[in-house]
Amino acid sequence: MTDVLSAPLVVEFPFTRSLGPVQSAFLTGLRERTVLGVRTDDGTVLVPPVEYDPVTASELRELVEVATTGTVTTWAWNPSPRRYQPLETPFAWVLVRLDGAATALLHALDAPGPDAVHTGMRVRIRWAATRTGAITDIACFEPYDGEPGTEEPAAHDGEFTDPVTGIVAPARLDYVHSPGRAQSAYLKALAGHRTVGERCPACRKVYVPPRGACPTCGIATAEQVEVGPRGTVTTFCIVNIKAKNLDIEVPYVYAHIALDGADLALHGRIAGIPYDQVRMGLRVEPVWAEGAAHPDHYRPTGEPDADYDTYKELV
Repeated sequence: MTDVLSAPLVVEFPFTRSLGPVQSAFLTGLRERTVLGVRTDDGTVLVPPVEYDPVTASELRELVEVATTGTVTTWAWNPSPRRYQPLETPFAWVLVRLDGAATALLHALDAPGPDAVHTGMRVRIRWAATRTGAITDIACFEPYDGEPGTEEPAAHDGEFTDPVTGIVAPARLDYVHSPGRAQSAYLKALAGHRTVGERCPACRKVYVPPRGACPTCGIATAEQVEVGPRGTVTTFCIVNIKAKNLDIEVPYVYAHIALDGADLALHGRIAGIPYDQVRMGLRVEPVWAEGAAHPDHYRPTGEPDADYDTYKELV
């Protein structure tokens, strides 16, 4: 298996979402060092707050302010913090039921070691020095010697100056990807400006990129078949939102392309033609950038469009 490739891979995207009135008040409150919960119809106080009762599904709007102290209900020690986690030194992940709340909030507890953490311990919020209206405005929890409060949560109108109305939550996954024998051969061929697939010994279909087995017959594939380089656009979409990590001006077209000799369409960007002239059946060929390990885009060949019957099974 020495021919199998392996490389680090990062999947990352920022998730942008708007906030309703309850979540807006909760996050804006954190910015102002205030923790808000929401009261359900039966009087239960939920922290973090939700907009609909998890039992009755009724809309919830009655906000209340709870304490910044609470009790650990369960925990797990994290000996090796990862990038972007709340603390750089070992810490405990804890569920904390804040005084006045009936549910627990997940966050980090700054403690010297696992022996210093136990279910039922009292903790309090340590606020971040700079707060922007996010859960990270709570830097972490820290041990606290005080007793639980007995006061009922006070009603709160949820009104703040300059409320937070939207958030951007980054999502990132770092891992090492090993594509396997079939796709390793496919990637190595691409480095030589060739496209290879594998043929199923039973149904004789050629799959590109190869998967190492036929998804229809469930039989291992090994026979390599070179396909293309030309192909046919089977379907496409027009992209109107610019990606931060791609230096491509919008609008542009991303398409499924059935390479000649392949029984599975792959995807690629279409260029060299106005976006509103791309069509199903358009004949295209790959364009390679200097030193690139895969085609930069596909452009029209100038051939007549392919007849629909020649690619209808690949749409």
